[in-house]
Amino acid sequence: MRVLITGAHGLLGQKLALAFGRESRHELLLTDLAPRTFFINNRFDYQQLDITLLADVKSLVSAYRPDVIVNTAAMTNVDACEEDRQATWRLNVDGLKNLMIPARRIESCRIVQLSSDYVFDGRSAPYDEHSRPKPVSYYGKSKLAAENALLTGPVAGIVVRTQVLYGTGYDVRSNFVTWVLEQLEKGVPFRVVDDQRGNPTLADDLAFGILQLLDRSCSGVYHVSGPESLDRFSFARKIAEIFGFDPALISPTTSEEIGQSANRPPDSTFITLKFEAACGERLSDTARGLGRMRQQLRDGASHTDLLSDSRFH
Repeated sequence: MRVLITGAHGLLGQKLALAFGRESRHELLLTDLAPRTFFINNRFDYQQLDITLLADVKSLVSAYRPDVIVNTAAMTNVDACEEDRQATWRLNVDGLKNLMIPARRIESCRIVQLSSDYVFDGRSAPYDEHSRPKPVSYYGKSKLAAENALLTGPVAGIVVRTQVLYGTGYDVRSNFVTWVLEQLEKGVPFRVVDDQRGNPTLADDLAFGILQLLDRSCSGVYHVSGPESLDRFSFARKIAEIFGFDPALISPTTSEEIGQSANRPPDSTFITLKFEAACGERLSDTARGLGRMRQQLRDGASHTDLLSDSRFH
């Protein structure tokens, strides 16, 4: 397959590049906003791309003619999305539509659109793919709009909903696990909400799951996440235990007490049976996923065959 990945410098984008890169039959074109990339493997090509610029998207997609576009580019800071709705819509919805315009002219081109548990209100968990979406934040509304655009549009595709994504990569923005580790390393007590629940998902696993869905020519909506449902406080305590810190540093609080600009679903637990039946795979549970991440951090600059923090091409 000829695969184009947007947002390739993000956590999931990096993991996708690593997963696809191990499959010699796949040809990869990585894109992101940066003019240069830290990927150095000669199996990868890189092109700067802002998916909100239609002319640039049309030029690149038409020239490369991918079999698959995996769109990981998104505005994901939920509170920032609430405050800057125009920028959120432009990237999360219009960006996808820009990809669809040239893709529809390429025979058999498919799009994988990453979505979120935030399309649900969190009051009727657990959720499967047939559950009715009802977002309570603007971020969730933008992700649902993107889902609908793809599912009702002229390009075949897969909507992959995931949640509580964590992992380690090169120069990636903080995720829940890295934030908790930063607090634990300070050795100072801190609080984590116990009224938000979901399925922690290792980014490496999610990338592999997407590859499996594509290899099996799946289509439609899939929930792809870890198998365990944990509230954030319990997850944070588990992180402390796995990484050898004192869980007593963490105390529970509520969403109301900490104050957040955007509403969050209180319980967005996923049912993942559809993915498991289609691919014959189950993602890592929390202990195994955190254990893998801990090993990656111990190894230092992981995947040095594909990434570099000192060289550019």
